[in-house]
Amino acid sequence: MDSTLVLSPSLKEQELAQKRVELNRLQAELINRELYLEDLQGRLRAFEVRYLQRVGVLYAELDAWNAKLCDLKADIAGTTEAKTAAAEVRKQAEESYAAAHGEAATALSSPPSPELTRLYRHTMKQIHPDLAADEADRALRTRLSAEADIAFHRGDAEALSQILDEYKRSPETVRGQGIPADLQRIQRQTDQIKRRLAQIESEVAESLSSDLALLMAKVENAAAVGRDLLAEMAQDVTNQIRSARSEFETRSSKQRTP
Repeated sequence: MDSTLVLSPSLKEQELAQKRVELNRLQAELINRELYLEDLQGRLRAFEVRYLQRVGVLYAELDAWNAKLCDLKADIAGTTEAKTAAAEVRKQAEESYAAAHGEAATALSSPPSPELTRLYRHTMKQIHPDLAADEADRALRTRLSAEADIAFHRGDAEALSQILDEYKRSPETVRGQGIPADLQRIQRQTDQIKRRLAQIESEVAESLSSDLALLMAKVENAAAVGRDLLAEMAQDVTNQIRSARSEFETRSSKQRTP
């Protein structure tokens, strides 16, 4: 028999050790990228609230005045086209109001503490679904990860600790023995993590290229040189509101005059 076709136990053990080192590195990278994505999305949500509260509500008011103007013009014109155009502007005004005054504009909770973030990082490193060895394990990890996300956003450190304890006590953590099985298991875990890392990079790129992220970057760059870009935008929209209100009042007064 060709001895080159048979790996000795020592070579298998060496391969297993190397794969474990690589898996540990990927696990740490996965948690870091997950946290980066979570932080990025959290920053974007927080910025969206700031924007809506300072500028979005003003755009909603401007759209409302423009809708009133269109309604007034449609009454004067009396045409189907004018009434249709006015209805479209009213719809836009309603959507602007809903966006500016809806759930997205509510105040956010305080940011998580460093201690809570470290606990979350440690918990996710242990229970992340992409580290699952089989479907039963993945189902358990997926459920616990969802609960961990909720606990993290709620600031509930005790719940995070209980989630980790539950996983450690679960039967899904019991595994078979033997180097061949370990090699196969680690390879599958490695492949899963690489797929998730690729997905994260895609989500990060999409988030960073969004209109909201580009505006946030402009606001942050302006703040670095002492400018409050949101305040400038708010003032500009306020001026447009004054102009629209003045036009509406003028036209309305003329319409009432015999």
